[in-house]
Amino acid sequence: MVKIFIGNLASETTAKELRELFEKYGKVSECDIVKNFGFVHMDNLSEAEEAIKNLHQTDLNGWRMNVEMSKGRTKSSTKLHVGNLSEEVTSEILRAKFEEFGPVVECDIVRNYAFVHMEKLADAMEAIDKMDNTAFKAGGLVCEPSCRRICRQVICL
Repeated sequence: MVKIFIGNLASETTAKELRELFEKYGKVSECDIVKNFGFVHMDNLSEAEEAIKNLHQTDLNGWRMNVEMSKGRTKSSTKLHVGNLSEEVTSEILRAKFEEFGPVVECDIVRNYAFVHMEKLADAMEAIDKMDNTAFKAGGLVCEPSCRRICRQVICL
């Protein structure tokens, strides 16, 4: 899987718009927007390179996108979806809470939900077990696997 960083997004840009734009170049497995930037995960390196070549500095909703290979995390991780966050929760607070269960590779808040990437599957499963349906900073957290891949792994455990 190839992770692509998209910077300089207009505030009205949706993940659906971004996904449709990148799907012209190949299969998109994930697409997330965080404030004015986003990440697209594509399955094939050559398709990702083609998307980057064709979409870098193109206009989307009046803003010129910066499209490049992500320089972020390269190791595999288990991605969790954490929903129902209160407004007082920051990435730092959420990261610290999940680090009680194990190393956190990445933590991105998107409105009232977040994606937390944990280094180990076992730690992620413990976090889900302990954090789902609990009160946290004036919100009742919903914590679950973010994709089908982890669901299949859990079933096999």
